[in-house]
Amino acid sequence: MPPGAAVPPNNMSTGLNIKKEGALDFLSLGALVHRLDPGIIPFRKASHCDIHVSGGEFNVSANLSDCFRLNTGVASAMVDYPIGDLIAERVRAMGVKPFYKKFKHDGVRGPNMATVYSDRGQGVRAPVVFYNRSNEAAAQLKPGDFNWNEIFGAGVRWFHSGGIFAALSETTGELIIEAMKTAKAHGAITSFDLNYRQKLWDIWGGQSKAVGVLARIVEHVDVLVGNEEDLQKGLGVEGQDVESASKLDPSAFYAVIEKATKKFPNVKAVATTLREVHSTNRHTWGAVAWVNGKTYQSPMCELDVVDRVGGGDGYAAGFFYGLLSGASEQESVNLGWSHGALLTTFPGDTTMATVEQVKANAKGGSARIQR
Repeated sequence: MPPGAAVPPNNMSTGLNIKKEGALDFLSLGALVHRLDPGIIPFRKASHCDIHVSGGEFNVSANLSDCFRLNTGVASAMVDYPIGDLIAERVRAMGVKPFYKKFKHDGVRGPNMATVYSDRGQGVRAPVVFYNRSNEAAAQLKPGDFNWNEIFGAGVRWFHSGGIFAALSETTGELIIEAMKTAKAHGAITSFDLNYRQKLWDIWGGQSKAVGVLARIVEHVDVLVGNEEDLQKGLGVEGQDVESASKLDPSAFYAVIEKATKKFPNVKAVATTLREVHSTNRHTWGAVAWVNGKTYQSPMCELDVVDRVGGGDGYAAGFFYGLLSGASEQESVNLGWSHGALLTTFPGDTTMATVEQVKANAKGGSARIQR
């Protein structure tokens, strides 16, 4: 727990029994990747790229460590070659404690650390994202690769994973379930970002396989992150046409939550962002959460976006920080909303904000120059 943070209450209103202390405030399990970013230049015309280290699950650990000053860790695959060295260096730079299953690279075929290719788009031109996850080391992770009893036995307050990692192979979902069960046995809060990705699931079973795997994971989850489309397609929960509702209207989200929590009564909270994209660089931004039967909504703001990748992970990190530090449900939503908004003003997938900036923005801070 960070110095000066409020002592978490008994969390009666949230239904979450969050431990007051632990060796790690937060631990995530997922694939580490590197993203090649040519900026506003499309790849077909690019001559150079920035390299960002990322991963839907890692991003939350990195944000909670670097911005919110919590003690965090990440469990993942690591390959012994220069790209692995680059990624491991960035993990250290963000202050995240690594728990690696090590793999040797054969010098030709791998196994590899996955590559994400993503330009930023501009104006009316949307960003274009594609992947090379061929022979990915993280997809080879399986139950038994980590000593969860040792890791959680040292004290972990909150454990997190996500649907992108679950979709990588037939073994990654089983590994998440193994970790979730051990986390619960040691008293950790568990969270899961559904992050439904049709392309990944289509490689080895499609939506029906996704629904089966994700349902077995969510049985062990306290806090879900995901929009109505994630809930419908990932968990098989019926709802209205996901394309028909306004992106800023939370009513469809609330309606699907009611059905999802009846199906999974163990879930105590569900959170998501609201985003209306006017152009690549201009978004309306908001966030909502359902916590133990009550709903909470952030203010709305207009974003001038530098890089949209990672905004949702930014919201999750701020929301989790609020709950871990004893903030109210409404304050937690606003902290997540504020941090996610700030994250879109930086290049890359992880935060460059400070907790002081997040708190000031959450309370309605201005963009006047700070002298």
